[in-house]
Amino acid sequence: MTVTTTVTELRELLASDEPPALLDVRWALGDPHGRGHHAEGHIPGAVYVDLDTELAAPPSPRGGRHPLPSIGELQEAARRWGVRQGQHVVVYDDLGNTAAARAWWLLRYAGVSGVTLLDGALGAWRSAGLPLESGVPAEQPYGDVVLEAGGLPITDADGAARLAAEGLLLDARAGERYRGEVEPVDPRAGHIPGAVSAPTGENLAADGTFLPAGDLRERFEERGAATAGRIGVYCGSGVTAAHQIAALEIAGFAAVLFPGSWSAWSADPDRPAAKGSHP
Repeated sequence: MTVTTTVTELRELLASDEPPALLDVRWALGDPHGRGHHAEGHIPGAVYVDLDTELAAPPSPRGGRHPLPSIGELQEAARRWGVRQGQHVVVYDDLGNTAAARAWWLLRYAGVSGVTLLDGALGAWRSAGLPLESGVPAEQPYGDVVLEAGGLPITDADGAARLAAEGLLLDARAGERYRGEVEPVDPRAGHIPGAVSAPTGENLAADGTFLPAGDLRERFEERGAATAGRIGVYCGSGVTAAHQIAALEIAGFAAVLFPGSWSAWSADPDRPAAKGSHP
């Protein structure tokens, strides 16, 4: 299944008789001004999507900082974005798609097969010299997309622990957080015992596009993906882990998401935490 759309392909799609829904998921940890960044400049026709309120349920110790929204809430949001049944959807952000991948994963989880990431994100559009539009776009006509959960697999903390012991559990956070050297947002530092470090940023080339499929496959094979019966991924709160799942799919591997991720695991005092560079 196709994971990405190039800038050239997006231009052609937008000019076609059946243009895609275009979603701008401008978000970064510690930056609450995504809507303002969108208003300053976005790809013409893009609709702003708020990750904290539309792509997540309210935080809780058990669910983590970004629990999955209910399928009903996600369907209502998708219709508000103007997504129609059977319509292609292209998502992007301004951070190498590390935030936009949350929308990609959620829509795939909800049964939308025709959703792709704009490879290179907004930076690729800018680099191609293409125009941006500013301001707040007019409200979209309501879409009629019908969503149903179960299109992609998920697991809970117990399942993540089993994957770490019996399969391959990848930690998509930055290396210093995996090692427990720093922890800026979650209750405890460290990683799930048995998890293997695989920082999300290493999925990308210098220009913000995904590495070639062969390079990604080699990267994940070095971490044991080729021989693992099952692969799971977590991060801080289930956002950049979705980017890892996209990279794994490009490389030819399927993976399970632990949505609560470290934010849920570390909030449970009964769950152990490992530190250092080894699983």
